[in-house]
Amino acid sequence: MTLYTFFRSSAAYRVRIALNLKGLSCDMISIHLQKEGGLNRKPEFRAINPQMRVPALELDSGEVLIQSLAIIEYLDEVHPQPPLLPQDPVERAKVRAMAQLIACDIHPLNNVGPLRHLKNELGQPQTKIDAWYHHWILDGFDALEGLIGDGRYAFGDEVTLADICLVPQVYNARRFKVPLDRFPRIVAVDAACTELAAFDDARPDNQPDAE
Repeated sequence: MTLYTFFRSSAAYRVRIALNLKGLSCDMISIHLQKEGGLNRKPEFRAINPQMRVPALELDSGEVLIQSLAIIEYLDEVHPQPPLLPQDPVERAKVRAMAQLIACDIHPLNNVGPLRHLKNELGQPQTKIDAWYHHWILDGFDALEGLIGDGRYAFGDEVTLADICLVPQVYNARRFKVPLDRFPRIVAVDAACTELAAFDDARPDNQPDAE
């Protein structure tokens, strides 16, 4: 398999964690999202992923999968151990909800594309862009904090898809200096996860293309 990734992409970060948890190796091709206006916008990458975003996972068959949650659930179905979703349908829905709260509500509003649009098209100063970024993380984390129980991880005592989404978002929050004092459960889950090699090895700072 080949993963098209970028060290700072939180969506690609999620897939790297999932691959590590499953004990799967693959070739990594870095697609820099800022150099030359974004290498993801070049025709060569658009031919691989028409959405022009990372991650994209090219399978041995030549099929290309896009969107991090779809890729991770594919990996979970094809390589079911260790499972990333609970067996119970209600618990499974709860874990998916936590993951989607991050991946579908927080992350899209703070992704590279919207931030560039705020700056380049709408002329917003960096202070306003940073305030936008903080607002959506704090708003989402307020909800997420209330959903995390008393277990070691986001949903109980086993790592799930919720943790795979949470850790990259916490990394981004810290990178943009979002205060996390009022989220002790989120901070504790992040600390527990980063003790695991699968999470630590996937960190942006530990990637070959890290700058």
